[in-house]
Amino acid sequence: MMPMKRRQFAAQAAAVIATTAFAPTVVLAQQDRVVRILVGFPPGGSVDVVARVLADKMRVSLGQNVVIDNKPGAAGRLALAELKRSPPDGNTLVFSPSGAMVIHPWLYSNLGYDPAKDFTPIALGSTFDFAVTAGPGAPAGDLKTVLAWMKANPAKANYATSGAGTVPHFAGQLLGQAAGVPMTHVAYRGGAPAAQDLIGGQVPLMVDTASETIEHHRAGKVRILAVTGEQRSRALPDVPTLKEVGINVTADAFFGLYGPPGMSPELVARIDKAVADALRMPDVQDKIYSLGLVPAHAGPAELAAIQASHLKRWEMPIKNSGFKAES
Repeated sequence: MMPMKRRQFAAQAAAVIATTAFAPTVVLAQQDRVVRILVGFPPGGSVDVVARVLADKMRVSLGQNVVIDNKPGAAGRLALAELKRSPPDGNTLVFSPSGAMVIHPWLYSNLGYDPAKDFTPIALGSTFDFAVTAGPGAPAGDLKTVLAWMKANPAKANYATSGAGTVPHFAGQLLGQAAGVPMTHVAYRGGAPAAQDLIGGQVPLMVDTASETIEHHRAGKVRILAVTGEQRSRALPDVPTLKEVGINVTADAFFGLYGPPGMSPELVARIDKAVADALRMPDVQDKIYSLGLVPAHAGPAELAAIQASHLKRWEMPIKNSGFKAES
């Protein structure tokens, strides 16, 4: 019996040694992997800036290199299509504005993805409302003055946003309807190019995240006339809400981090914690606030619930807008 016990002990010891020797290799292999966060808009826009701020901090928490990969096109749908095809290993994620998750399902009969089934919610990154900004192509004065001018000059009654089918697109539609001004939407491939045309006078008005125009506003190149939230923006305390100027419209949105379908709960929790850790850092909070956004964290279940709530909220405004998207 003794030789058998010795052989069993030797085999067990060898297994322990092999496992111990292999474990650091597994950890190192994971650390060597690059986490790619897709952003469906060009560099320089608000979603891109926030994604880069978070990625910089997530590198430390995850012990992995985290890079931003801009995949602009179709108001974020191209990035989500790539995410849907990606393996659920946590190496490909998307940082997305809420429009692709809560607006597009009401617009496109052949969207190509189901927001509730084809992605794994990971973490809320920030919440925000929108700025209504006038450029040099609009007359001087407050928002009511600009809207009256647009009503009297329907051929010039255009407003820019970061893309068709985005939340700013329909926030602008609601603004025009409430003010009795038929406004024509001009879609751009991101907020940065829209802001440049606003500054250049090609469009008189822009509706988008405050981060797209806030520095130009501070420099006196454009004028943020109102924000679309229930309360004034911390970054723009002197700018009234639409309700304060007599227009009964509110609109808000969020940025969320999503993964491919089928990610393990353990992996989701690990990445969610990295986002939460980043959002607690004062420098991250200060940067996000400076953009006119609000740093806000929520985990996977709460992000899914917020998404479902926004989806329901936008159903009737979009259906009543008469907007016809391509199938």
